[in-house]
Amino acid sequence: MKRIGVLTSGGDSSGMNAAIRAVVRSGIEMGFEVYGFIQGYVGVLDSHYKVMESSSVSGIINRGGTILKSARCEEFKTDRGQASGYAALKELGIDGLVVIGGDGSLRGANALYELGMQVVGVPATIDNDVFGTDMAIGVDTCLNTITWAIDTIKDTASSHERAFIIEVMGRESGYLAIMSSIACGAEAAIVPEFPYDLEKIGTKLSERFKEGKTDSIIIVAEGASSAYNIQRKLRNHIGFETRVSVLGHIQRGGVTSVFDRNLASRMGVEAVTALKDGRSGVMIGLSKNKFVEVPFSDVMENKRGIEPKLYDLARILGVIL
Repeated sequence: MKRIGVLTSGGDSSGMNAAIRAVVRSGIEMGFEVYGFIQGYVGVLDSHYKVMESSSVSGIINRGGTILKSARCEEFKTDRGQASGYAALKELGIDGLVVIGGDGSLRGANALYELGMQVVGVPATIDNDVFGTDMAIGVDTCLNTITWAIDTIKDTASSHERAFIIEVMGRESGYLAIMSSIACGAEAAIVPEFPYDLEKIGTKLSERFKEGKTDSIIIVAEGASSAYNIQRKLRNHIGFETRVSVLGHIQRGGVTSVFDRNLASRMGVEAVTALKDGRSGVMIGLSKNKFVEVPFSDVMENKRGIEPKLYDLARILGVIL
């Protein structure tokens, strides 16, 4: 193996740059040429790349987003697109590839592996819904941003005796909503994985208002409902004046946390080491504080959900679910 590629795909998450940096520098250390593909699988299909040097990744470990850019590629979801991508990589002399991204990105990586490419995946998604790893790159930074935002909003909520309904990301995963609810002492968490009873939530919030509670925070994962829908159903039943705050894309970016910098750096090196040692068709995961290689087949066939114990923890600590 002489030449390897690296790409970032799907939604961006803080720590992708740290992972790119680790792949480039460890690849060079191990004697490889490293090609960085621009805009993920779009760059593969268009042969849009740049040869990465050590200086190419200087000063990026703290930056959110990805210097290689990212894009969703519908063409690469087709058999024809995947075959074209494989052919383009072989024409460039790419012997191995590191794919950094979430579920969809790793499915693309698996498709290339099944065609014969040596591929290793690195999980990077703020939803933390990739099977085979306790944490994906970007989750910790995202949670820190959400927690900061909610703590800031709580100041206004308590000053004006209001209930704030805060919408966080998570189309199919309520991980961010559950974890930030626990961390911020929210009164309610509404997530797609578990049923919720708005009438029950409204009754309990109303009781707390009558007891003298001056503010409330309800956190909603976007996949469970919109914050505005929740507001319409609760606004006349809880006593509090209600306001909505949709955090949106503020959650994706920002200065990368220490945890994500270290996680991404170590995963990047583990990925290149696996390629060097002839191991492929795997994703680098973190399990019980150890790095593991999870076969793509396991990653594809399973989905990481919210553990019932975590849900129970939120309930025990006073979050209305």
